[in-house]
Amino acid sequence: MASRRGATRAFLRFPMSSPTSDPPKGAPGKSKLPDTFLILLFLALAAFVSTWIFTPGRYALSAKGRIDPTSFEAGAAPLRAPLFGQDGAVGFLNVPFEGLVAGDRSSTTVGLMAFILVIGGVFGVLMRTGSIDRVLTALIGPPDKLGTVRGDLMVMGLFVAFSLAGAVFGMSEEAIAISLILTPILVRSGYDSITGMLTCYVATQVGFATSWMNPFGLVIAQSISGLPTLSGMSLRLVMWVVFTLVGVAYLGWYARRVRRDPTLSVAFQSDARWRDTASVVDSTAFRKGDLVVLALLLATVIWVAWGVIAKGYYLAEIAAQFFAMGLAVGLIAYVLKLGQSGANDLVRAFGEGAAQLAPAALVVGIAKGVLLMIGGDKPDHWSLLNSLLHAMGGLTALLPDWATALGMLGFQSAINLVIVSGSGQAALTMPLMAPLADIAGVSRQTAVLAFQLGDGLTNIVAPTSAALMGCLAAGRLGFSTWITFVWRPLAGLLLLAAAFILIAQGLGYQ
Repeated sequence: MASRRGATRAFLRFPMSSPTSDPPKGAPGKSKLPDTFLILLFLALAAFVSTWIFTPGRYALSAKGRIDPTSFEAGAAPLRAPLFGQDGAVGFLNVPFEGLVAGDRSSTTVGLMAFILVIGGVFGVLMRTGSIDRVLTALIGPPDKLGTVRGDLMVMGLFVAFSLAGAVFGMSEEAIAISLILTPILVRSGYDSITGMLTCYVATQVGFATSWMNPFGLVIAQSISGLPTLSGMSLRLVMWVVFTLVGVAYLGWYARRVRRDPTLSVAFQSDARWRDTASVVDSTAFRKGDLVVLALLLATVIWVAWGVIAKGYYLAEIAAQFFAMGLAVGLIAYVLKLGQSGANDLVRAFGEGAAQLAPAALVVGIAKGVLLMIGGDKPDHWSLLNSLLHAMGGLTALLPDWATALGMLGFQSAINLVIVSGSGQAALTMPLMAPLADIAGVSRQTAVLAFQLGDGLTNIVAPTSAALMGCLAAGRLGFSTWITFVWRPLAGLLLLAAAFILIAQGLGYQ
């Protein structure tokens, strides 16, 4: 018995490898793409060079704080970023520091980084108890005996549930917490970490992109465009059903394929750290206290959903809610002796869990630093982003109406790689896209639809997305490995999005 408990404790200690790293050279599933931080370094260098070549621009704001699309002003000369910035200037060598300290508790930089670290710590405590493993094993059976139909139906059902959550209340960062629980369970059940990403994260973005009521993107974009709130719901409901069914079908096919032959997964090597623990988990020692932990987790999820929808809770409040759950779970584990539940053990689990998500927080900060170096994302400040926005907006106006509608989709998809905030992207782009749609013969509702699809789908690959990087970190899946796999299904989703844009344009969508 002592040896089994020791094996379980070995499993419950989180491996401290970098979640941005990929398999070693020569290993199966090795990606040829560079590491996430190397990609960001190249991006920062390209942005630095751009500030010496291109001139920035800015817009005037109306009394309501909206962009006047006719007020674009180009700078007289490039605002060359220094190599080493001083007195508040952001230079190439300042990018990491300036990005990490940008914003406040509610910002998409400092706030998100703090949120990621708190969530990682809380779920470090939760996983240290072992309760989630024992509960799921009791529900679906031991990993080596998991039935094909049973397991596949489980992941497909979860995809629908998370897609609905993305559509109803814009679930995104919350998927990090779910990934921390679900991904290792799926890998030990014969699937892979990519199945976890598809089930947790991609599902939320599919729902987010096709939502009929998303308060963080759709409602804001319609308001700026002068459209009635939640108008055009019928087509969006159809779109959500179609996209979700396509996603479920693809997930079911992929999950069955990988479980029959795990070596087909590009994540086969990096998933070894999860698979190697499958034989040492004490899955038979289910305890009544595990149900108490599960009840606390479910109650917290319901509490968070209520807070987001009814009270408008955001990062600070959601982090506090999960931290409350972490304290409660730690107390229950200590009293009922669940897992490795000494006081010091639980505190160390919090620190280790936060440390595992630290690379994801660093990615968020560095990406913000790159954006600051080119002038930031404020429309009334001198920025290369405003010049890019003006140039792309002018290009779409030269196309026929159907091509303009597709151009808007491409434009919003490209901008979303830099600005992953749905509300921020709506505030920056829709004051330009709405009047441009009038000129080009595209309905404003179609322009909002192009924003919505472009804003959501490319979150699946945006390296500046905190939710994406957090979920990848939770699954110990390298960004380059993820890109190696996901570009094909994402291309399919974008083609489906283009089809809906053409349908909307053909119907004169209002």
